[in-house]
Amino acid sequence: MLNLTHTKVKTLLATAPKSQKVTVKGWVRTRRGNKNVAFIALNDGSVIHNIQIVADPNNFNEELMKNITTGSCLRVTGNLVESLGSGQPVEIQATEIELYGSADPNVYPLQKKGHSMEFLREIAHLRPRTNTFGAVLRVRHAMSYAIHKYFNDNGFYYLHTPIITGSDAEGAGEMFQVTTLNLHNLPKTPEGQIDFSLDFFARPTNLTVSGQLEGELGALALGEIYTFGPTFRAENSNTPRHLAEFWMVEPEMAFYEIRDNMDLAEDFVKYLVRYALDHCADDLAFFNQMYDKELLERLQVVATNDFVRLTYTEAVDILMKSGQKWEFPVDWGTDLQAEHERYLVEKHFVKPVILTDYPKKIKAFYMYQNEDKKTVRGMDVLFPKIGEIIGGSQREHRLDKLVERMREMNVPEKEMWWYLDTRRFGTAPHSGFGLGFERLILFITGMSNIRDVIPFPRTPRNAEF
Repeated sequence: MLNLTHTKVKTLLATAPKSQKVTVKGWVRTRRGNKNVAFIALNDGSVIHNIQIVADPNNFNEELMKNITTGSCLRVTGNLVESLGSGQPVEIQATEIELYGSADPNVYPLQKKGHSMEFLREIAHLRPRTNTFGAVLRVRHAMSYAIHKYFNDNGFYYLHTPIITGSDAEGAGEMFQVTTLNLHNLPKTPEGQIDFSLDFFARPTNLTVSGQLEGELGALALGEIYTFGPTFRAENSNTPRHLAEFWMVEPEMAFYEIRDNMDLAEDFVKYLVRYALDHCADDLAFFNQMYDKELLERLQVVATNDFVRLTYTEAVDILMKSGQKWEFPVDWGTDLQAEHERYLVEKHFVKPVILTDYPKKIKAFYMYQNEDKKTVRGMDVLFPKIGEIIGGSQREHRLDKLVERMREMNVPEKEMWWYLDTRRFGTAPHSGFGLGFERLILFITGMSNIRDVIPFPRTPRNAEF
């Protein structure tokens, strides 16, 4: 165990007070009082609650007390006693105060008042000091740990897939290019094309949109693997649901068919929700009170109900017979929008839904083709408020079918030779899915904008910090 020279606020708030001497370090959230007593709310990020410091100004240097303002950083030593005021079980009667760093109240932007989410995004380097973003980051940590724990406990291996890649897993083409070439003087071939042979990797490369394809290689050797890392999309989308840089959790499993895939996805997200309810109670209570009064109830619904499973065709039939007026008209063959997904989850079934067997023409080349030649064994997990939170499929393991589909979608076989080799040498049925980590955090916290559940959001025209 670490033997630190101070105790965290979270630990002190759970400690029985016996006037024992303690030391705490943190940042001042608020200060109030008069010439006879000062009440200082101190927070160190370990918990959403502050610990109250009670100080007699007459026992401390006047200049020191003057500089104890919102945002300043302190070391406080004193006696831990039962709090006489409401709102906290214990408080510290200060005997020593050291000012580590002051914060000029005329300049420090996080004063005791409400701040808009838009303003806080402009000061993303300081927003973790607010209650909201401290809670978001603690939940992100808890969910990251829970993801690793779940897969480790279930026999999966953590595979580190590349950030820089020459392939486009989705076939979308919306990728960030990676190059060391001089953009002001690009080398050209005799045909006038950019000469990538002179680039670092001697070929065009990009930031990855997914670790799936490499994950499949791992699964077809290790059995069950997962990746968890940053992915990138160069989409010019300014919506509350899109980021240019985000994190993805992508398990891939040999010998899993579509039903096994659905079983895993349901068990996995239920585990994560239960873990949040069990281990992030204080932060979730804060989100429930401040942002979404139905949050805890919604989390319980997901954790305790079996997910509904139905085909895309059945879902479209429900939507067309619903009598709803849609912003995006729905018909068989159209890609379902968030309004359609949320109707199924929030209005029709009132529980999470897993859709399967999508039209082939709206899905990626690697999905297993059904015998009807019209649909593929894709699956989406739909959540309330979020819509799609997981997308996956049984992968096409039959070489002839995969090549045929790649040709239909103009996916270059020559560049994907390594992927096709897994179908040439000991191919096997396998499946996988992707969970957008930030969308999970949106659901767990009840926050409404994906830019507010990642420390430093990357969006069009914004790469600050």
